[in-house]
Amino acid sequence: MINRIKEIKKELGSELIILAHHYQSDEIVEAADFVGDSLKLAQYAEKNKLAKYIVFCGVHFMAETADILTEDNQIVVMPDISAGCDMADMADISQTEVAWQKITEKLGSDIMPVTYINSKADIKAFCGRYGGTTVTSSNALKVVEWGLKQKNRIFFLPDQNLGRNTAVDLGIGLDEVAVWNPVSETLEYDGDMNNIKIILWKGYCYVHHNIDIKKVERLKKLPEFKIIVHPECPYEIASIADFKGSTEYIINKVKSSEKGSSWAIGTEFNLVSRIKKMYPDRNIEIIDQNSKCKDMGLTSAESLLNVLEDILKGNLSKRICVDKDIAKDAKKALDTMLSLSV
Repeated sequence: MINRIKEIKKELGSELIILAHHYQSDEIVEAADFVGDSLKLAQYAEKNKLAKYIVFCGVHFMAETADILTEDNQIVVMPDISAGCDMADMADISQTEVAWQKITEKLGSDIMPVTYINSKADIKAFCGRYGGTTVTSSNALKVVEWGLKQKNRIFFLPDQNLGRNTAVDLGIGLDEVAVWNPVSETLEYDGDMNNIKIILWKGYCYVHHNIDIKKVERLKKLPEFKIIVHPECPYEIASIADFKGSTEYIINKVKSSEKGSSWAIGTEFNLVSRIKKMYPDRNIEIIDQNSKCKDMGLTSAESLLNVLEDILKGNLSKRICVDKDIAKDAKKALDTMLSLSV
């Protein structure tokens, strides 16, 4: 299958580009033309004007983002269109509109909506319509800091962990952070509402949210290990880690470390396994063996080959096409983020 994939890539030449997220399996990473985190993939999709076909090996919101940022004549397809994101599914547009109405009634309109790139296209469009933006784990600190210079408060969705960790890094106290519960449609906050700076959506990435803190605490007792985690981990874990950052940050941190150094890494299993193979001269531990993204795992050599064969046949049934009106507003939010990420 890998050999046939290579044949099709050669046949299509510059008309084809295969993009893959770091959480993909080794066989997909090997077949890809470009591998990166959400920010790098978004930037690459925007800059590439040559490829007619963009095959996105990741999850649905990433392919949507690529479709929004690419030209109308470029076609984005996924090997498996059922590859979604549980966190993105935790916030839909109707819930968001209800939340915005109730929050602005309580706190006024001096609020900027900011959505993690791990969200649906219509959520990004909502943020674009209301002068907001998107973030990734690579640029959340810079973008939220910028947002707080434009507005008094940030409404951050759908990942409460990234939002909370970013707020703390900016010097915002936990007592200045409220949580919007979309199920009960209530603002969870005990103090004086005038003190609220950040309103978090009650959502999370199960891969990082469910990392066992007891394992982190056990590794923390071993002085030779440096603990590095993704900021989608809960604050209780991020606050005791030695370092936290995006997938690109984690890779670069290990890459630049001394040979023989020991690292305990808390993020998606495929990525950590690959880092272990890349740097056999470091002692690398996966903090939680269960930290696997089921949706990232849906893309296989077989599904990638099938979608490439479909392209040759003119079958575009796995195309990702965002509604033009939604894409227009979503692009406003994405462009703001990309302009802040240069």
